[in-house]
Amino acid sequence: MKTVLVIEDNMFVRENIAEMLMLANYKVLKAENGKAGIEQALQQKPDIVVCDIMMPLMDGYAVLQEFKKAPELEDIPFVFLSAKSKSENIREGIEAGADDYITKPFQESELLNAVKGGLLNINEQHKQTRRPYRQG
Repeated sequence: MKTVLVIEDNMFVRENIAEMLMLANYKVLKAENGKAGIEQALQQKPDIVVCDIMMPLMDGYAVLQEFKKAPELEDIPFVFLSAKSKSENIREGIEAGADDYITKPFQESELLNAVKGGLLNINEQHKQTRRPYRQG
C-alpha cells in the first residue's frame, strides 16, 4: 500500500483529501503545516506528497525547497494543491519543482489521477536508473 502525505492547514480540506485517498486504498499521513509535514516525511518517508501552497509558518514553496535539499526526500513526487488557479501560478509551481499542480476546488478524480501519475512517474524513473545485474 502506497503512502500519501497530505500537508494542508485547513482541517476540513485535509480530512476530505485524506478520506478520498483512504477510500482509494492509500495509507494517509496528515500534517497541518509545512514544518510538521517535513518532520513527518523525515520520520515516515511517504511515497508521494500533496501539499497546499498558502499556509502559515511555511508555505508550500518553502516545503518543496526543503524536500529538494534533503537527500532522503528529494525523489519523493510532490503535488501542489492551491486556490491560485491562474496559468502563471501553475507554471510557477511546476517551475519550482512540483510534479503536478491541482487547483481548488478540485474533483476527486483530479486528485487521484495526480497521485497515481506521480507514483507512476517515480516508478518509471527507478526502472530507468536501475542497472541490470551482470554476472562476472
